[in-house]
Amino acid sequence: MVYSLTYRRPPHVASSNASVNGEEKTRSIGGASQSSGMSYGIPDALSFDRIISGGTCPPCTTRDFMNYLVYIEYSAENLQFFLWYRDYVKRFNELPSSERVLAPEWTVEQAEAEASTNQTNAAQVPMSKEAAAILKGSDFVPPSVSMVELKSSDPFNTPPRTPTTVGSIAPFESAESELQPTAKNPGKSFQRKAAGAFAEADLKWQPFTIQPFREEIARVIAIYLADSSPRQLNLSSKERASLLHALTNTTHPSAFTRVIQTVEWSLRHQSHPNFIRWTICNGNRPRVIFARGLGVGGIIGGIVAAILITLSHAGRGWRVLSAIGFLIGVATLICAWKGMCIVLHGLHHRHLRPWELFAEEDDTSGSVELKKHSFDTMGTSNSYEDEPWVAQYEKRNVIRKVFDREVWIQEPALRQIQDTICLQALGGALIITAVSVGIFVAIPKGNFF
Repeated sequence: MVYSLTYRRPPHVASSNASVNGEEKTRSIGGASQSSGMSYGIPDALSFDRIISGGTCPPCTTRDFMNYLVYIEYSAENLQFFLWYRDYVKRFNELPSSERVLAPEWTVEQAEAEASTNQTNAAQVPMSKEAAAILKGSDFVPPSVSMVELKSSDPFNTPPRTPTTVGSIAPFESAESELQPTAKNPGKSFQRKAAGAFAEADLKWQPFTIQPFREEIARVIAIYLADSSPRQLNLSSKERASLLHALTNTTHPSAFTRVIQTVEWSLRHQSHPNFIRWTICNGNRPRVIFARGLGVGGIIGGIVAAILITLSHAGRGWRVLSAIGFLIGVATLICAWKGMCIVLHGLHHRHLRPWELFAEEDDTSGSVELKKHSFDTMGTSNSYEDEPWVAQYEKRNVIRKVFDREVWIQEPALRQIQDTICLQALGGALIITAVSVGIFVAIPKGNFF
């Protein structure tokens, strides 16, 4: 069984989440989760929700998706954060009501009010002398307010203290000194880094609270939100500041609403289509280049055979033999153009990925270590340059890479997509072959030999 002959594989999606606002992301996420039928060249059997829920077979499982994000797209932090959030929501809802009430829900109205406050504060930033000189006499000059007026209008303003007194130490500075990592409590290092993230956002960090999961939230901030964190999410400064402000007030999962929308949108509309497109390719790059060479060779062989037969004393019917080279060459070239090796497809096989290749050789350690590292939502950086398979794979010669180990494709939906692409390639090859052979048959014979 194959899909429609008009099927097109998912196009490559570049990063463009900055141009999509929050409402559009919410609608697109809801529409993607509720849609049925073929969407963007992805069947329902390979949908994002199906993969995340574990309803697919290799090479389209959640682990394969994670490996793709780690080694190919370099954005595994999105899926790791998404999986953590799903688990966090589940654990938070399982808390007793007496504990859940300590972390109030963060509403949309509060988030919008915070955004408007940030814009107001940004508008009140003093203008530089150069900018004021340029805009002098125009309608864009903001009303000037003296520092004396600002201080007098602030009811909470207090005279500055001398920095040498003990009482002059800022609350954040004293808290940061108390949160230095120690051997007895290494978790304080996460709190210290979280405090630094709040300080950069001009927010007051309160590390000691009775709200549930406060220490875990500090770890999440240190790993995913703080600058130069090991798994820093690709968020705008506005999204990051808004989330940090929400986390100063509550640990309720609703505080992550806007950020999780950005992360999920990126996963559904960028990473997932690119993953399916990449998974359709059943061979590694050396094998695909080799297949392209075979395709070009087959086409050249068909042309040479047709020319020789045309120039000989043989009848016109013998020129049809050149169709064999044309058909095989064009079909192979079209499949290779779409990242597939037609020989591997005939067996429904695929090459093992480099990280799978060496994990299979030492399954007792490599495979388990890989799984633990990538699925540890509170782990370290996703860098893989120091993993043993990188150096080992670089040492392999090109011939071994072309004929690397193969494995059967277990996912039926992926096999159907590949069958459809192969059938399209054969159809295109038949048309090109018929036209090419027809041209040579119409030419009078040369009788040169």
